[in-house]
Amino acid sequence: MKWFFKMFFKMLRIVMTPFMLLWEKMTTPKGVVRQPAAQQLIDQQCKDLALYQFRTCPFCIKVRRELSRLSLTIPLLDAQKQPQNREELLQGGGRVKVPCLKITDEQGKVQWMYESSAIIQYLHGRFA
Repeated sequence: MKWFFKMFFKMLRIVMTPFMLLWEKMTTPKGVVRQPAAQQLIDQQCKDLALYQFRTCPFCIKVRRELSRLSLTIPLLDAQKQPQNREELLQGGGRVKVPCLKITDEQGKVQWMYESSAIIQYLHGRFA
């Protein structure tokens, strides 16, 4: 019975993946337009951030839409298909849970932020 449920959800993921990615593509908002100097400053600040994510995770899609809305160029690291990203997430954050925003401050101290709502709130507070 366990095998049946495992296969059922695997097939469901395979069938739903194209629809989820199409939905993301169609509903992603236009980004904020800033002056070039202001956008360059924000791009510089984004270099201290990284988003660990799965491509078809609905919560990751939610965060990626906000990144687009705020015109942020934060590197997206696939923790599902890239073993080195998954291992870094596990070692640094303590668990493989996505989305996870890695925040590195000026002193090199790293903070791992889980939960899509908390990540979006942080991004709005810092960049909106």
